[in-house]
Amino acid sequence: MKLTTLLVAPLISSVASAPAGGLESDKLSENGLLNLQRYAQQSGYPNPKCTEKNVVRRKEWSRLKKDEKLNYIDAVKCLGKKPSRTPASVAPGAKSRYDDFVTIHILLTQITHGNGNFLSWHRYYLWAFEQTLRNECGYKGYLPYYNWAMWAADPKKSPLLDGSATSISGDGAYVAGRSFNCVPNPGRCFVEVQPGNGGGCVTSGPFKDWKVNLGPIQSLDTTVAPNPQADGLGYNPRCIKRDISTQASLETSDAFVSELIKGSATIANFQDNLQNPQPGRLRIHLAGHNIIQGDAGSDFYNSPSDPYFWFHHAMIDRTWATWQNQDVAGRRYQIAGTLTFLNNPPTRNATLDDVMTMGEWLGFKNITIRDASTTVGGPFCYVYE
Repeated sequence: MKLTTLLVAPLISSVASAPAGGLESDKLSENGLLNLQRYAQQSGYPNPKCTEKNVVRRKEWSRLKKDEKLNYIDAVKCLGKKPSRTPASVAPGAKSRYDDFVTIHILLTQITHGNGNFLSWHRYYLWAFEQTLRNECGYKGYLPYYNWAMWAADPKKSPLLDGSATSISGDGAYVAGRSFNCVPNPGRCFVEVQPGNGGGCVTSGPFKDWKVNLGPIQSLDTTVAPNPQADGLGYNPRCIKRDISTQASLETSDAFVSELIKGSATIANFQDNLQNPQPGRLRIHLAGHNIIQGDAGSDFYNSPSDPYFWFHHAMIDRTWATWQNQDVAGRRYQIAGTLTFLNNPPTRNATLDDVMTMGEWLGFKNITIRDASTTVGGPFCYVYE
């Protein structure tokens, strides 16, 4: 099978089913896969075990079959039932295998956000979650993503958040009398995200009984009970709370995603345009998190507690890969930023040879930023449709 057929034909099909005229961001993804195909024909893949025959295709949730969605949902719930491997001395609130992933995100937040390994570390983190679903909980597919642009005008209509049996549950119960959330925080209120029609526990769908055990740490939801430990790692069981926001989702529209890809000349530009809010503008990373708001959705330490996290960050990874694939040779190994969150405290610049970890208890070896700089290098062998 030719690489053109393997990588590009499925994407063309998905673009054809997009809204009238197709999404420009999807067309940029298609163009990137063509570039990757041409580059691979000349130079091969950085991962020698990744070939035309075994490259994996990650898909948008709406394009999975019903049985594929149910298989994914069952696998996530399976992780929520398996015992944690994190010692209670480290995180007494970690009660499940799923919580192991939340714990490591909390512990490493200050060295995996707003810095030189934000994109590469999360790429590895997503892959580790995908492999754990497959190896420990019988998942047959690969990590799906949520294409914000497809549902920006009304995220509640997305098959991911419509509250159906094949969703990850929908909005929270309506809670009256709430004020806006200041994003990124009350001290720097760049955007006032107004309350929606939710605010309480999710009321339908497969995750209505899901327990969030850790956090909060820096949640914008002031109604949640504080964690018994200052570090947020104590046991604090509660429901998933959501307040789906069209105000936030509109900032993940096709125009904004395309602007990010086309208007970022360097990885420093891309990271800044993706992550850094400004007065009146959330930017895509924070906008995507604030689509669901709630407790976990607005707490960037504890955000993986809501299963929505994986879909949002898979789309972040897809967008980065699309940007990279516009110029495979020139962008694959671009890096910018230091080793700490917003360079606080000040540290040296990150390098491709810096080592990234998933901690001691997830079960994945350390790799370098270089290893995670492409979806077809290091341990990876996947593309996004």
